[in-house]
Amino acid sequence: MKVLFTFYVPSGGVETLNKLRCESLQRSGIECHVLYLMPGSASQNITNFPVFITSRDEEIKELLDTQHYDAIIVTSDYLLMERLRCLGYEGILIYEAQGLGKRADAESLIIEAVPYLRAHCNAVLIPPTDHLLELFISVCPWLHRYVIPNIVDVQSFRMIPGEPPCHPVIAWVGRLENNKNWSEYLKIAHQIRLHKPALHLWMFHDPDLASEEQKQLFHEELHALGLNDRLNVFTNMPNHIMPVYYSSIAGSGGFLLSTSITEGFGYAVAEAICCTCPVLSTDSDGVRSFIVHNHSGKFYPLGNVEQAVSEGLELMDNPALRSHIREQGRLHMISRFGSESYAHSFREMLNSFSIF
Repeated sequence: MKVLFTFYVPSGGVETLNKLRCESLQRSGIECHVLYLMPGSASQNITNFPVFITSRDEEIKELLDTQHYDAIIVTSDYLLMERLRCLGYEGILIYEAQGLGKRADAESLIIEAVPYLRAHCNAVLIPPTDHLLELFISVCPWLHRYVIPNIVDVQSFRMIPGEPPCHPVIAWVGRLENNKNWSEYLKIAHQIRLHKPALHLWMFHDPDLASEEQKQLFHEELHALGLNDRLNVFTNMPNHIMPVYYSSIAGSGGFLLSTSITEGFGYAVAEAICCTCPVLSTDSDGVRSFIVHNHSGKFYPLGNVEQAVSEGLELMDNPALRSHIREQGRLHMISRFGSESYAHSFREMLNSFSIF
């Protein structure tokens, strides 16, 4: 049994997902390869499975002709399905909905994809995210749906002992784009700093994925709010060293702030929780899988800066609640997101197409 996973670029949550699931599936006897159409920040990561980076038709065709994949999982890029068929692939094509952005954007994309899904796709694979499931039911009722929770590496992502920062840190992980809602992060941090003058800000992002317009807007708002002297920016950090940073944030007395409008899953939030780093997040759908308010994390209403500040200060100033959230958050992740369950569900999906 041999499968190929495809995506635009090796970066962000999808690159993390591909690494984790390929490792898990290969342990269960499924040979995995990954194809990215463009190089990205994680292009140099060492893997124990083949990773190809090319957008050239002749190279993709050679890959298809020599590897004879039983199934190809095409993540997000619905146009690639037609391309693969035109290049001669006749096997099972499964469209995977990850990282489609805001609900309205996801709906528009799925509607645009309908002709390609009808002509070339055997099924859709989605995480347990309400808005994605609802959209595929309403827009593509004929298309078979498989819902499999993403893997989280609960073993590698754990508290790493070390000397914490002297001052509290509010961290943010994402891309400088509208859906990740970086502006709200700055506004909330500005207000919390009025209560915590020693506050520091850490931002983890990939500048190559940001437009020049977004970079300029970010620079302007950062200086307008007077936060430029408190900001540390970490770019293109390898995923495997993030536990050190999440542990430092937790030890500082701060937290991870997720301001996304919509998340299909939310790897940064999940991985921070595994490291016992408290998380305050918008209710961006995908994160409901692992945030239970005041139990494994905290929610605040999107756009409500005042409420976010209140919840954030409680995370910092209420030691009993903070300790409870840190402990229960990790236990929650361990109980729900293991690699073995993903491999079992994935194999069942392939078996349903008579791939054994």
